[in-house]
Amino acid sequence: MGLKLENATISLLVLFALAVTAHSANFDISKYGAKSNGDVAQALTKAWQAACASTIPSKVVVPRGIWKLSRVTFFGPCKAPIQFQLQGTLQAPSSANGFKDGDGWVTFERIDRLTLFGAGVFDGQGKTTYGKHCDRLKYCSKLPINVRFNFITNSVIRGVTTQDSKQFHIMVLSNNNVTFEKIRVIAPEDSYNTDGFHLGRSTKIRIVDSIIQTGDDCISIGDGNKDIRIDRITCGPGHGISIGSLGRYKNESPVEGVYVTNSIFKRTSNGVRIKTFAGSSAYAGAASDLHFCDLIMYDVNNPILVDQEYCPWGQCNLDIASKVKLSKISFKNIRGTSTSALAVNLVCSAIHGCKGLEMGNIDLKYQGPDGKIACECKNVKPIVTGKMYPPACNAKPGTTPAPDRAYQMAKHKVLNEAKSKKVH
Repeated sequence: MGLKLENATISLLVLFALAVTAHSANFDISKYGAKSNGDVAQALTKAWQAACASTIPSKVVVPRGIWKLSRVTFFGPCKAPIQFQLQGTLQAPSSANGFKDGDGWVTFERIDRLTLFGAGVFDGQGKTTYGKHCDRLKYCSKLPINVRFNFITNSVIRGVTTQDSKQFHIMVLSNNNVTFEKIRVIAPEDSYNTDGFHLGRSTKIRIVDSIIQTGDDCISIGDGNKDIRIDRITCGPGHGISIGSLGRYKNESPVEGVYVTNSIFKRTSNGVRIKTFAGSSAYAGAASDLHFCDLIMYDVNNPILVDQEYCPWGQCNLDIASKVKLSKISFKNIRGTSTSALAVNLVCSAIHGCKGLEMGNIDLKYQGPDGKIACECKNVKPIVTGKMYPPACNAKPGTTPAPDRAYQMAKHKVLNEAKSKKVH
């Protein structure tokens, strides 16, 4: 019943978008001075301002072709529903100069009833910056985000592509009731900090029917997010879908209600992951109702990972447990192949454990030199239903099973590789 309601809601949003398309005033940027050999920032701004001021539904049109763009912010509120049709390619400067921490190259801000659609591309031209501005272990905050959505409500983003962002591809901050549908994210595997989507403090976000190929998390979910539905995603290459990292900052808001379903992971470094900081500099937080169901793993390094000893710099005092409370978690109907012997790794906090963690119908296979496939637990005893392969661990709090030497070496190799990535 819940899934039918979700599909009905998305269908209504799409019908709303189509209705607006049929009765809208068009504002083509070529009529506002846009030239293919020059910066179209001014033309885009003028077209947007005129459309936003319209008292009837309006549409900004970026026609086919390659349009160079230094940067732009589309401000609301607008007087009526507004569309942005991207048919061509907006191309960023190859240089990242002039951007401050957290800046977007293209930003949509404080808009209600926005429909962004088309077969066009946001081309961040990030290949010129990968590995040249920051060490791979550092977060490159001054590099621009391809597309930011700040304080957007009751909106649909459909069909567009974001390519080679210099940092995150899509940032979703303080949004409410927004659907992302049939989005394509493209970046090379060695493009660090280029999350496909990063969600922050948003409610009722839907990401569906999308393909994400990048060098970092396909989707990362920070603090304060509620009612997040991720369905029918193809992820890979990349680092999988992550909740966290949590506990890095003071006064983080809880994460409540994340559902990842019907998705495929191809040769990613992680499948589905929850990560929280440990150590003396970590803070309290909470995440609950986190559900991962009906997933397929193809040669994934860490298919199922809960890491409450997340320590990307290797400078944490792991004797001080994570203060983030995790509860009501489920991993169900997950199958495929793992490239590591440690296919299921549940490392929970010694303070809180992981309350109400359920697993069911897990069927993962491993063929490699590092011993038998295994499930390891720390500070948690999962509730198991149905098939479970690798067999579920039954470790007591604060202990781990006693694997053979080859398996133990494989475990440390996997964890070290996972923690040598980036920080969010």
